[in-house]
Amino acid sequence: MSHSAQRLGVVAESAPGETRVAATPATVPQLVSLGYEVIVESGAGRRSGFTDDAYARAGARIAGHDETWDADVVLKVNAPTPDEIAALHDGAMLVSLIGPAANADLVDALARRPITVLAMDAVPRVSRAQALDVLSSMANIAGYRAVIEAAHAFGRLFTGQVTAAGKVPPAKVLVAGAGVAGLAAIATATSLGAVVRATDPRPEVAEQVRSLGAEFLDVGVAQEASTDGYARETSRDYDRRAAELYAEQAADVDIVVTTALIPRASRPPGCSRPTTWRACGRAASSSTWPPRRAGTSKAPVPGRRSSPATA
Repeated sequence: MSHSAQRLGVVAESAPGETRVAATPATVPQLVSLGYEVIVESGAGRRSGFTDDAYARAGARIAGHDETWDADVVLKVNAPTPDEIAALHDGAMLVSLIGPAANADLVDALARRPITVLAMDAVPRVSRAQALDVLSSMANIAGYRAVIEAAHAFGRLFTGQVTAAGKVPPAKVLVAGAGVAGLAAIATATSLGAVVRATDPRPEVAEQVRSLGAEFLDVGVAQEASTDGYARETSRDYDRRAAELYAEQAADVDIVVTTALIPRASRPPGCSRPTTWRACGRAASSSTWPPRRAGTSKAPVPGRRSSPATA
């Protein structure tokens, strides 16, 4: 390795519960081919299932915490802590999630250091940048996982069954929001055999919903078209009609998956009172109901013959 090669450090994540790592043994050779000397902090990939030996075989050098953070370019998943910012040397480049619009104090702390920071969650949502769009990749996983977790809590099969003992109807799923997470949730639910419906303030996504085998429910209130891939904040008329639609659907469907990720926007109060198996809220990108009761893996639904309590 040339002594003039820039050192690229892949550091271990310090956030509690974080299992991701900024580079894998599969991507290390790509970084090496770009001319970097890749340094991986010992144990950085352990919670993702990647051993130090796997990184070494891929061409990386394993080092300690201090040496990895002293690299010319530091790759990280989550935003750095104050101590981690201090560990960067002058002139270094940090590549990670930052959330600059929502973390003014963090941006100020970074600005006080003579370093360059690339916020991976501020990449424009354009075709050329799709490979760098970490928000979309995480939303895709969130939509998939939302349905998988809902299926576990639901307590019976998603697909309809005809057996000698009788018929079991398919589960009915409503997906609120048909962006990246919503489309992933729709695809997952339909693949499991559920009857899926979806809503979204962007009329242009209706065809995408139908192409996945779901029914698109039009709220019936015109909204401004999206220009950046995100839905615009909805009007009061839309919110009122959407709340009525959600209330109607909540009385009929078994599971609701909500997906809403409009930057710096609060969730409209479309769901004000909990009804039988409905979801109202926003997590990283998706959330599901019913929630799991403590000590059980099933959530009983009063008054429904198909509920786990009586199925």
